Amino acid sequence: MAPAPAANERLELAKLCSGRNWSKAIRVLDSIIDKSSSVQDICNRAFCYSRLELHKHVIKDCDKALQLSPNALQAYILKGNALSALGRKEEALHVWEQGYQNAVSDSTDLKQLVELEELLGSAKEYQSFNCEDHVMDTISCETKVVVSEDHAVDSLSTDMSIAETKAIISEDGDSTSVTKVVISEDHVRDSLLQKTSTTEAGNVDSSTSTVTDKKLVNGHKSDTSGVGLKLDDSIGILNIYNETAKMGRKVFVAGLPKTKSISLDFRLSRGIAQVNEGNYGQAVSIFDQILRETPTYPEALIGRGTALAFQRELDAAIADFSKAIQINPSAGEAWKRRGQARAALGDFKEAIEDLTKGLEFEPNSPDVLHERGIVNFKFKDFNAAVDDLTRCINRDKKNKSAYTYLGLALAAIGEHDQAEEAHLKALQLDQNFVDAWAHLAQFYLDLANTEKSLHCIEKLLAVDERFAKAYHLRGLLHHGTGQHRMAIKDLSVGLSIDSSNLECLYLRASCYHATGEYGDAVKDYDAVLDLELDSLDKFVLQCLAFYQKEVALYTASKVNSEFCWFDIDGDIDPLFKEYWCKRQHPHYVCERVFRQPLLKESLKKGRLKKQDFVVTKHKHVLLQAADVLGQKMQYSCAGFLSNRRQYRMAGLAAIEIAQKVAKYWRFLRHTNKNGKRNRKKERISMVSQNRGGVCCSTTGLSESSTLHSSNEERSASGRHLSWHDVYSIAVKWRQISEPCDPVVWINKLSEEFNSGFGSHTPMLLGQAKVVRYFPNYSRTFDVAKSIIRDLKYVNNAEDRFIDLSDPDKLQKIMHAGSCSDLYNVIGESFWVGTTCESTLFEGKRLEGTRITLQQIDKIGYDFAIRTPCTPPRWAEYSQEMAAAWETLCTAYSSEVYSSNDVSALENVRYGILRMTYYWYNFMPLSRGSAVVGFVVLLGLLLAANMEFTGSIPPGIQIDWEAILSPNPDAFTASIKPWLYSNIRINTAWKEYPDVTLAFATTGSVIAALSSYDA
Repeated sequence: MAPAPAANERLELAKLCSGRNWSKAIRVLDSIIDKSSSVQDICNRAFCYSRLELHKHVIKDCDKALQLSPNALQAYILKGNALSALGRKEEALHVWEQGYQNAVSDSTDLKQLVELEELLGSAKEYQSFNCEDHVMDTISCETKVVVSEDHAVDSLSTDMSIAETKAIISEDGDSTSVTKVVISEDHVRDSLLQKTSTTEAGNVDSSTSTVTDKKLVNGHKSDTSGVGLKLDDSIGILNIYNETAKMGRKVFVAGLPKTKSISLDFRLSRGIAQVNEGNYGQAVSIFDQILRETPTYPEALIGRGTALAFQRELDAAIADFSKAIQINPSAGEAWKRRGQARAALGDFKEAIEDLTKGLEFEPNSPDVLHERGIVNFKFKDFNAAVDDLTRCINRDKKNKSAYTYLGLALAAIGEHDQAEEAHLKALQLDQNFVDAWAHLAQFYLDLANTEKSLHCIEKLLAVDERFAKAYHLRGLLHHGTGQHRMAIKDLSVGLSIDSSNLECLYLRASCYHATGEYGDAVKDYDAVLDLELDSLDKFVLQCLAFYQKEVALYTASKVNSEFCWFDIDGDIDPLFKEYWCKRQHPHYVCERVFRQPLLKESLKKGRLKKQDFVVTKHKHVLLQAADVLGQKMQYSCAGFLSNRRQYRMAGLAAIEIAQKVAKYWRFLRHTNKNGKRNRKKERISMVSQNRGGVCCSTTGLSESSTLHSSNEERSASGRHLSWHDVYSIAVKWRQISEPCDPVVWINKLSEEFNSGFGSHTPMLLGQAKVVRYFPNYSRTFDVAKSIIRDLKYVNNAEDRFIDLSDPDKLQKIMHAGSCSDLYNVIGESFWVGTTCESTLFEGKRLEGTRITLQQIDKIGYDFAIRTPCTPPRWAEYSQEMAAAWETLCTAYSSEVYSSNDVSALENVRYGILRMTYYWYNFMPLSRGSAVVGFVVLLGLLLAANMEFTGSIPPGIQIDWEAILSPNPDAFTASIKPWLYSNIRINTAWKEYPDVTLAFATTGSVIAALSSYDA
C-alpha cells in the first residue's frame, strides 16, 4: 500500500534534513505548514532557517510558535540562539529565562529544561566576564541585513549554545567523494555556515572554524539511511537529530547524493554573506553560478535580486524576484523584496500590492508592515502608513525606524503631539539615530519652533559632525529666519562634505543672490544646472535655478541704479515670468525671450559698493524704526517663522508708503483749501499683455524705463498717486527682499493671464494637513456648505453648473462632516465662489475666492482656495480698489486732516480696512499678497498718524479673515477688537529721514536688508 501524501512529505523532509538540504526542507515545511500550522512544524522550519543562519526568519517562526503555544520550549531555545547570533545578548537572555520558567512549571521535556539551564548559565557567565573571545560572541553583529534594510542580521555569526553542534565538513573535488560530518552528542551543526575563507565549492579550511574543538576525528563512513528516523507528526527535526546523536558521542554521516545539496547551501550562504558585507558584485557571481546549475532555485534568485537591488539595478532585481514568485508563489520573501524594489522605482501602487501579498504569508509580520508603512508614506497614503507602522511597533517595540516614520506620517495628518512622541521614542531607543534627529529637527522647523529645531540639529552634529543633511537643515532654518549669511556658512560646510548636494547648492545660490553676491550666486546656479537628476523635486529646483540666475543677472545690472529703476514687472518678459511662477521647463522660454547678458557684462554697470553697507545716522534711525514696525506683521500661527529680514523689509516699505501717501494727502489738502481741486477719476485699463523690457525682444529698455521714471517722478512730487502705486511700493520691497520668490503682478504675465492664472492655497493636500493653513479648514468648509445651500449649485472642473436644488441633496450637504462626505454627495470635483459684496455698485456681487474640492488618486482630497485673475475680474476689482482709495483720500484730506483724535479718524480707519478687504479678495500677485496687504495697512495707518502698537493675535490670519467675510463691514467687525484697541496716535514718525533718499540705489536697499546679518 502506497504511503499517504502527508507521509510522503515527511519522508522527503527526513531525507532532505539528513542530507542537510535545508533550503528544500524549508520549502517542504512551507507546504506542510500551509495545510496545518503545527507548532512542531513551525519550530522545525525555524531550525532549518537556523542552519542557514537566517536568524530573522528563525525569530519570526519562533514568535509564531509561541503565539500558538507559549510553552513551546524548543521555540525559546531557537529564538534565543538567533538573538544571540545577532548580538542581542540581553534579549536572548530574557527569552531563555522565559523558556526556563515555563520549563520549570511544566517539565515535560527534561532535556530541553537542562539545555535552557545551560544556555542561561553560559549567557550569564558571558555577561559577568564580558569575555570578547568567548565562543558565544565570536563575530560582530554589525553586518547589514541580507533580506531587510532595517534590521541587523549577521549571517556569519557563530553564536551557539554550549550544547550546540561542532562540525567540520570537507569535500573533495571528486564527485564520488564522501562528505564527512562530525556530530556532537546533542545537535547537528552544519559547519559550512561558519565564516570561512574558502573558494566557491572548495574545501573548508578547518583553521577558520570558530568552534572549540578543531580536530578532525577520523572514522568509518556510515550511511544516513542506517539511522533510525521516526516520521510521526509529533516528532520534530531537532528530535530526529537528537536520536541520531544518541548513537554515539561522535558519529560520521556520509554518502550524500551527487547533486551536492550541501555545496549549494554552502554557496548560498556565502552569497548571502557577500551581500551582508556589501560585496554585491561577488554575491551576484556566486548566485549566477548556482543558478546556472539550478535555474529554478528560488532562494538564489531572491539572493541575486537583493544584491542587484543594492546595486540599483532595480529592473533586473524585479525580474529575479518575479521568477522566484513564479517558481514558488508562497515565497513571501520574494513578494516583499519585489515590493521594496518597486517602491524604489516609484511604482508605489504595485509595491503596496506586493507587500500586501507578502503579508498573506507572514500575517502581522513587523518587517513587512514596516516596509509597507514606509511605502504608504512615500505614496502619501498617510493614514494607511500610520495603521501599518502602529501595528508594526505593537509587535516590534524596538523598531526605531518604524517610530520615526510613524512620526513623519502623524505629522503629515496634523497629529503633531503624537508625531513628536513617536520621534522622541525613536531617539529613546537610540540616541545616536541621526535620521531620527534630522526628522525631528525638520518637524520642529515645519512648526516654526526654531529653538527646538536648532537643539535637534546640534544633537545630530554631536553624533556625526559630517552628516551633510544637518548643515542643510540649519541652512534652511537660517534662511527661513532671514539670516542668509549664516545660512551660507552652514551650506558651505554641507557642500564640503557632499559637493553634489543639489538642495544645498540651490539654497546657497539663493542666499548669495539675496545678499548681492551675484558672482557666487551665478556660479552655484550653474552648478545646479549641471547636476544629474534623480527625482522630480530636484528637477523643479533645477528649473528654478535657470530662472533665478536670469533674475540675479538682471538685478546685478541694476545695483548702482536708483531703486525706482528696479522693475521686474516692467522689464522682465511676461512669458519668462509666467514660466518662472509655474516652475515649468525653460526650453520654451529660451527660444522666445531675450536672455540676460553674462555676469561680466552685468557687473560692468556696477557692483555693491562699500558705502552701501555704511550705516549713516539717517540709515540707523530708519533701520531701528523699521525693525520695530515690521514685527507687527508676524502671524502667531504654526509654520510662520520669525524672519528678521522680512521685518526690516516690511518696516522700510511701510515707512516709505507713509511718507509718499502723507505727501500726496498734503497736496490734496492744499488744493482743497484753495478751491483748486480738480481730481480726475482713475481710469481702469488693462495693461498690454505684451509689455516688453530687458528680457523681451519686442521692447527696449529705454522706453519701459522712461515711462516708469515718469510715474515715479509724478508720485514723488505728490501730484499723482494711485492705489496701484501705493501697493507697488510694497511689492517692490517684497521682490528685492527674497528675490527667489516669484512675486509679480498677475496682469503682467503672458496671454495665459486671460485663462485665469492665479494663486492656490491648500488646506488639505491629499491626506496631508498643511501646517500653515489647515487651521482655517473647518471655517472654510462651513462657509462652502452655506454658499452651496444658498446658491443651490456648484461648478465642476469644466466650469459647468451642477444643480443641487434637490432638498435631500442639500440636507446631506449640510450634514457633511468631511471632504469625503461632501464629494460623495456632489459626485465629482467642484468649486464654489465666496461672497464678496461690492461697495461701489450696490447689490453687485464680485467674483470672490474659489473654494475648491478635488479628489486625488482616491486616497485623499485637495481642499483649497484659488483665485483666478481673469481680465474681467481684474477690471472689477481695480474699479473697487480705485473707489476705496478715492474714498480714503477724501476722508483724510477733509476736516480731520492731521487730527490727533483717534475717534475722529474712524472713517479713515474704515477706509483703510475697506481697501485691505478688497485687496485680499483680489489677490493680484502670484504670491506675497498677504504680506503686501498688511504692509500697506501699516503704512496707511502711519500716514494718518496712527500706529498699530500691538500684534496680530495667535491663530489669526488677516487675509483669511477677509476672504471668508462677505463684505468690508463683516471683515472690519472681525478684526476691530484687536486692531482698534492697539492703535495710538504717533506723529514722531514724521521726523524720520526720507527712505528714498537714505536708500537711493538698489545696492543700498540690498545692503540695508542684509546689514544686521553681517
